[in-house]
Amino acid sequence: MSGEPLYEVFVRPRRGLSHTHVGSLHAPDAAMALRNARDVYTRREEGVSIWVVPATAITASSPDEKDAFFDPAADKVYRHPTFYDVPDGAQHL
Repeated sequence: MSGEPLYEVFVRPRRGLSHTHVGSLHAPDAAMALRNARDVYTRREEGVSIWVVPATAITASSPDEKDAFFDPAADKVYRHPTFYDVPDGAQHL
């Protein structure tokens, strides 16, 4: 295992609008992580932008808490417009 920091790599493809996670790598600093990510993850010129993020900077939800964290909040009726009357002929946006 490397003593260097772990970086998560995100690449925006040529035909994509958003960056997607493509992998991880170890590097001594962010500049070297960016160069290594370019060499490893965009060898076929498929990317137009790369982000490298120190893995320690990422805060993630816990899979063990998924039920409570992603609860749809069904008890909050004000989030659902089911109690509104829509007049006849009203245009929907």
